Amino acid sequence: MHVLIIADPGAASRRIDSLKNQFEERLRQIFDMDVQIEACTQTIRVQSDHQLELTVLDSFMRSYPDVDVILMLTGIPRHTHGKPLVAEILAGRRVAVVSFPTLGAWPSKRRVTRVLTTCVNQLLPYGPPSSTYPFMPRWGQWSDGNESGNQTLHAHTFTGGPRLILGMTSANNPVRVASKLSRALAAASATGAFGIFYNSIWQMSHHLSTMRLISIGLIAITVMVVWLISVNHLWDRPVRERLAPVVLYYNLSTVLTLFLCVVALYCSLVAGILLGGLIVIDPDFMSQTIEAPATFINYLDIAWLSAAMGVVAGALGSSFDSDADIKNLTHGQRMRMRVYSEEESD
Repeated sequence: MHVLIIADPGAASRRIDSLKNQFEERLRQIFDMDVQIEACTQTIRVQSDHQLELTVLDSFMRSYPDVDVILMLTGIPRHTHGKPLVAEILAGRRVAVVSFPTLGAWPSKRRVTRVLTTCVNQLLPYGPPSSTYPFMPRWGQWSDGNESGNQTLHAHTFTGGPRLILGMTSANNPVRVASKLSRALAAASATGAFGIFYNSIWQMSHHLSTMRLISIGLIAITVMVVWLISVNHLWDRPVRERLAPVVLYYNLSTVLTLFLCVVALYCSLVAGILLGGLIVIDPDFMSQTIEAPATFINYLDIAWLSAAMGVVAGALGSSFDSDADIKNLTHGQRMRMRVYSEEESD
């Protein structure tokens, strides 16, 4: 058996590299034959209506005429009939397209291998019956085929949606995105540092309840997220009605990605101000100011309130470090870069 795997650059290709040998051995055991797997990295393009562009795939089929099965692992989130589309068998092409984000935030080797294996078993007429081996994931089921003869593997409605959003958020890589907010962090740090030197902030943080302090922090984070989405035009609107469910997933994953980014920025700001406060503010002087014994909680409250002030008063107005960071930030932005045109093929 000769299997070709085409994976999108990034998380999809890294996962294939990590499980290639394991997948090869699994196919060898199940089908009881020699198995050869080739893997390549290629950006899978889409047409203007977000349908897969199969021109590149056809060129691969011409380059590999002896291939029995072609598996495409794409970072494109797919959604049809109100459910996330995990995999699709393209009739007449010996091709299966698997959507990597539908497998969750950090899909294990076992999960990816199982999905790829059930795709191979659906493609080959001489494969063993599904009852013999546990091919099927517990959270999805194959359809009987649509009008074009293609078979589809959809995730369940209730678990598939959250899993897709988490997978898209993971693909956005919030940690990498957070590092692109250095200008916002610098502005917030400069403003938040005032909390160390102004004893009115010490007194205010001392008299505020824990729940009120937490609420202030959440409000500051929310305001910053809304600002980043609006100023960078990251809220997508569907140009076609049928794309509305997918675009909703785009927007939800964008909000979650930015929320995690701003939380990371906020936590780093709290840690920096806390460290500065412990160094600069004398405990006896703080005790005189707040008229109570100074404790570590007081330093933490000051840092928390100062970070909220820094985010709202300092970081608001800031953006990402460059336009290139914005273009690669979310699925909606990256999808626009995938659109195939005839000029590119020429």
